[in-house]
Amino acid sequence: MVNPTIHVVSTGTQTLETFSEIASSIHVYVDFIHIREKARTAGEIAECVSLLVEKGVPTEKLIINDRVDVAAVLETRGVQLAFHSLGVPEVKRTFPNMLVGKSVHSIEEALVAEQQGADYVLFGHIFATTSKPDLYPRGVSQLKQLINQVTIPVIAIGGISPDNVGEVIEAGVSGVAVMSGILQAEDPVAEVKKYRKRIEEVQHANTL
Repeated sequence: MVNPTIHVVSTGTQTLETFSEIASSIHVYVDFIHIREKARTAGEIAECVSLLVEKGVPTEKLIINDRVDVAAVLETRGVQLAFHSLGVPEVKRTFPNMLVGKSVHSIEEALVAEQQGADYVLFGHIFATTSKPDLYPRGVSQLKQLINQVTIPVIAIGGISPDNVGEVIEAGVSGVAVMSGILQAEDPVAEVKKYRKRIEEVQHANTL
């Protein structure tokens, strides 16, 4: 059984220095770090990558949101595509070795992403979250339905905490993505360890 991955996604509200400092302190406990900075230029995102690398974060752990150009030039692990981004087929055709994720909000969108060649889908939001207060959460039930419909990995995002991450793991996800729950925690290292511990507990219980 493959252990679920932990993805930490930048909030877009912290300075690059603050984000890189926190990310470098927790990267050994997580699998991927997503640079999701919608308001920043390609140059600023590239600067963020440089800061992370300087602080010891390997590019193999870095995924760039939307900006395929930055991901390609700086040779990060992959790119996370949104609905407004370049299409999965175009990115895969030009950069066949790049890990390409697609953000989806329905089973239909996930099926299309899989058919187009996405390596995984990021689905949410699962639980209520302050980042999307006006949108009703999709919940664990819909998450399970989506997982049963696709064969590529599904990463869950949205309101996931150490208290409810077990429900998401039980649903069969390949990983979880967390933003403020880790990056804005009083002690990010201690918080990410809570997630990891709970995931390992559920995994262990499922193997008994």
